[in-house]
Amino acid sequence: MTQTSDRGTAAERRGARAAAAAPDASGSFTHRQIMTILVGLLLGMFLAALDQTVVSTAIRVIADDLQGYDLQAWATTAFLITSTIATPLYGKLSDMYGRRGFYLFAIAVFVIGSALCGLADTMYQLAVYRAIQGIGAGGLMSLALAIIADIVPPRERSKYQGWFMAVFGSSSVLGPVIGGLLSGQESILGITGWRWIFYVNVPLGVLAFAVVVKVLHLPHTRRDHRIDYPGALALITFLVPLLIVAEQGRTWGWTDPTSLVCYAIGAVGFVLFFLAERAYGDEALLPIRMFRNRTFAVSGLSSIVLGMGMFGGILLLPQYLQIVHGSSPTVAGLQMIPLVLGIMVGSVVSGQTIARTGVYKPFPLVGIVLMVASLVSLSVVVGADTAIWTLVPFMVMLGLGLGFNFQPVILAVQNAVSPREIGVATSSVTFFRQMGGTLGTAIFLSVLFTRLPSDITSAFTRAAADDPRVAQAVQSGQLNTGGDLSDTSFIAELPGHLALPFKTGFSDTLDVVFLIAAAIVALGFFVLIFLPQLALRTQSGIQAAQAGAGEADGTPAEAAAHAAGAAAPTSTAPPVDGVDRHEAREDDDVPGRGGRHEAAPDQPTGLASVPADHLPEDVRLRQG
Repeated sequence: MTQTSDRGTAAERRGARAAAAAPDASGSFTHRQIMTILVGLLLGMFLAALDQTVVSTAIRVIADDLQGYDLQAWATTAFLITSTIATPLYGKLSDMYGRRGFYLFAIAVFVIGSALCGLADTMYQLAVYRAIQGIGAGGLMSLALAIIADIVPPRERSKYQGWFMAVFGSSSVLGPVIGGLLSGQESILGITGWRWIFYVNVPLGVLAFAVVVKVLHLPHTRRDHRIDYPGALALITFLVPLLIVAEQGRTWGWTDPTSLVCYAIGAVGFVLFFLAERAYGDEALLPIRMFRNRTFAVSGLSSIVLGMGMFGGILLLPQYLQIVHGSSPTVAGLQMIPLVLGIMVGSVVSGQTIARTGVYKPFPLVGIVLMVASLVSLSVVVGADTAIWTLVPFMVMLGLGLGFNFQPVILAVQNAVSPREIGVATSSVTFFRQMGGTLGTAIFLSVLFTRLPSDITSAFTRAAADDPRVAQAVQSGQLNTGGDLSDTSFIAELPGHLALPFKTGFSDTLDVVFLIAAAIVALGFFVLIFLPQLALRTQSGIQAAQAGAGEADGTPAEAAAHAAGAAAPTSTAPPVDGVDRHEAREDDDVPGRGGRHEAAPDQPTGLASVPADHLPEDVRLRQG
């Protein structure tokens, strides 16, 4: 009897917690509920964002300890492949079956992968475990943004999404600091220092899992669909060889037979993916018709371009600080704080302004101008003897540009698609950004290591003409003046007159790379000019979906159109429990004051008030 009573009491407590965390009848969450949910989402995103930078700092120490220096790139490539492929899968499946379960699954897989990475004894094991980690990481970022879209209306969403950019920026600084600190310790509590880089994810992940289990309770109506297995397999065939060649091409050679085979397999995979998505229609992993939505198409293309530009700054600046200024990875991470402050300020300013005005289009355009100006300025001021304080205003400017860009672009996409497709739309933008970052890394590193030997040789030639000591060192043949640069640590051990040409050559190469990055980012301006400025909806994804429920008896296109119309700012509030909240009055016979769909003959209906970019194509044609 007591056990039954205890079980009943426990079940009642769980039910009470779920009820307290659930939205009200209209689908609205309180600010306190949103902030509580946000804690769990931010913890998950912090794990994924931190892991991308913390390992890059320590990978050389890890590779040396596991006797796999020549295999170190595969640990990064494995994580990149699985996280990139998993991102669109999470988006589509969470739209179909709900986000809570998939977000918990992503956290659990990431924690398990992290624990396994800490146990790795070889580089091959580490690569496999990093791949498992990547499967979880693919859902942490995209699902967090999709969940916020579910619970917060677009008009208010930008205020909360600014926290995500703050977390992303913080992780880019804390990652190198934590990675350098832990990998620099021979052992901590009897365990090799670098293994704590992965073990630290376990308690944070468990905390995030517990918070999400307790506070995240989202209503969802399951809709049975075919799962696009052919599309998923074709996507893997398309992406895996291209991601591999992007990471390994510089070592193999871009025209090496191995690289050419990867290009060919990727091309075949792309054709198969397109055919599969066209065959599956609305049930496709990435429905082709979404690209007919101008907001989605423009945002996706701009995300590729901006992803490339972002990595141009975040990847190259720390290398400059470490090689030219001799900063340790930990110190270089701290020296990047101005960039992070710029990201935070840009996110907060754009979020608050969008929430007050409802206008989002100017921010990405202004952000690109700031990014281009900062990258061009860095190409001018970066030199062998440039003071770090000289770089601060340009790092702040680059951060502001990044903060102005990513949040409004995601907001625009979420606002422009049907509430039922917020997950796949959000994950697609994240997916395009990751692909841009991968391409940017491959391009910039390729240019860097292609030009670096000749620039260093030129710097030594100029220095030898002015300084006999340099000329003597070059003539002795004992000085590496541009050959094998796989290890640059020897530069710090050289006397100043010999180290200067190395630093000058590296700075000259970075000048060119920054200019290329600026040119790529500038293309984004001409893409984002075509981004539509739509009215921001005043209902969250859940509210819009509930408003559209009950109208699903028509065609899928009409149901999606109704959901979009219900979410538009001019829509009448949906009935709750079958009772219209706008109760009938004595003058109910006046046109436009009665039921939800009534309107005077000369007044637009709720559907007519919806921007055209919200509506499926066949509905637009019928309206026209």
